[in-house]
Amino acid sequence: MPHTDRPLRVALLSYRSKPHCGGQGVYVRHLSRELAALGHRVSVFSGQPYPDLDDGVILEKVPSLDLYNDDDPFTAPPLREWRDWIDALEVGTMWTAGFPEPLTFSLRALRELRRRRAEFDVLHDNQTLGYGQLGLQASGFPLVTTIHHPITVDRRIELEEATGWQRLSKRRWYGFVNMQGRVARRLRPILVPSRSSADDIVREFGVDRSTVDVVPLGVDTRFFHPRPDVDRVPGRIVCVASADSPLKGVATLLRAAAKLATEREVELTIVSRPRPGGPTDRLVDELSLRDRVTFTSGIDDTALARLLASAQVAVVPSFYEGFSLPAVEAMACATPLVASRAGAIPEVVGTDGAAGRLTTPGDPEELAAAIGALLDDPAERARMGAAAWTRVQERFTWRAVAEATARRYAETIDAVRPRTRGAARRP
Repeated sequence: MPHTDRPLRVALLSYRSKPHCGGQGVYVRHLSRELAALGHRVSVFSGQPYPDLDDGVILEKVPSLDLYNDDDPFTAPPLREWRDWIDALEVGTMWTAGFPEPLTFSLRALRELRRRRAEFDVLHDNQTLGYGQLGLQASGFPLVTTIHHPITVDRRIELEEATGWQRLSKRRWYGFVNMQGRVARRLRPILVPSRSSADDIVREFGVDRSTVDVVPLGVDTRFFHPRPDVDRVPGRIVCVASADSPLKGVATLLRAAAKLATEREVELTIVSRPRPGGPTDRLVDELSLRDRVTFTSGIDDTALARLLASAQVAVVPSFYEGFSLPAVEAMACATPLVASRAGAIPEVVGTDGAAGRLTTPGDPEELAAAIGALLDDPAERARMGAAAWTRVQERFTWRAVAEATARRYAETIDAVRPRTRGAARRP
């Protein structure tokens, strides 16, 4: 049996860890904090953007060229600032319309960790799935991998929406997904946040189902919890989603909001920042919603939790989710939830309607009807919010995530040790 009570030296790898938007940075922050609280020594190796980490967790910066910085994207530094061949590979891939970060981060991590082999007991990769991970595994590192969901799903949805030359551009951008599939098939164990995600990863990446283990994600209930001191704003709808990603269904929500706006007073807050002049920004104007929609970004957990607690309804309109932290955060704030019947969302929210209502993804009429029904029914909102908070407490805490993950670390270390000893005996 693995020894789960011994303190471990953990290297947690994340090729980008945006602090307050997207699941990777949220996952890294909360998992690392709870692992440290269990007594483990946790070092987070991350490329830009770097995560916000809690006291007791070590940040090891793995600098890239930061080619996708929000303030100045797709801008390469002068040649004199390139440091090595990995930088050249990064720029060259960007110039040819590809996305290099998973590969180049994995190569930088391989170079750094090979020379620091004695400092860590286990490595945990957060969905980089680059060729460097195979090098780390071959070096004898016990390696655990988290895959939140297969990016093949994102690629398929974006290709379906693309036309003309955009299809060629999207295919090139998502070229890294082929590498991720090849790498995933050679790694074990793989942690996933839901049964739905496990099924998708087995189907899309062709991994062996026996290598996949479900460890649900959690929510930080220090911040996300019912707040009786925060008044619900009449007609306020909140959505936490990447505004320009077709996968997240923001366009469906905007069309639903436009329908609702013809019937009642509503205000929609989207926690994200769309690209100026991009498809989401243009759709707001096309639907005459500029005075009804607010975009906000960069807010901390306290502000986000208070925003969710001030809403009468939260919405997750995604076409796919491997888990959906925004859904769980809204539920933790006892905010009535309307979400898509897609990916792992029914598994997270429940299918009985007690903690949230499910709608057909991509159907603005059905979404508007579900939101409107809740806006008109304060008793149902109160009942649903209470049920959602109960479900969160029973199923989704970061301490439970950390404890389960630490058990997988210990199992992986014990499984690798005999192999590495055998390799050492061979001439």
